[in-house]
Amino acid sequence: MIALTLDARGYLRVPPALARERFPADALVPLLRDDELWLFPVRGPGAGGVLLKQRSPDGERAALLVPLVDDLRPGTWAGDWDAAAAGLRLRRLPG
Repeated sequence: MIALTLDARGYLRVPPALARERFPADALVPLLRDDELWLFPVRGPGAGGVLLKQRSPDGERAALLVPLVDDLRPGTWAGDWDAAAAGLRLRRLPG
């Protein structure tokens, strides 16, 4: 399971290992489907999407998702990589 935090300012924090493995070009496309947040990697900033900016010296990344994706609430989002869809599928944890 993968857990990510969406802070009150609308930034989604991505751990260094996940950023390197699944989003190597530091860019992604967010999509909210029903109550699931999907994150799809893109090949780089020229392909569009949202940039993952380095947030800490150890490589943590952050992407500003709000207001790009409507109805996102701060909190912890957890899920798994969906190989068939080639994206990260997340659900907001209660609380």
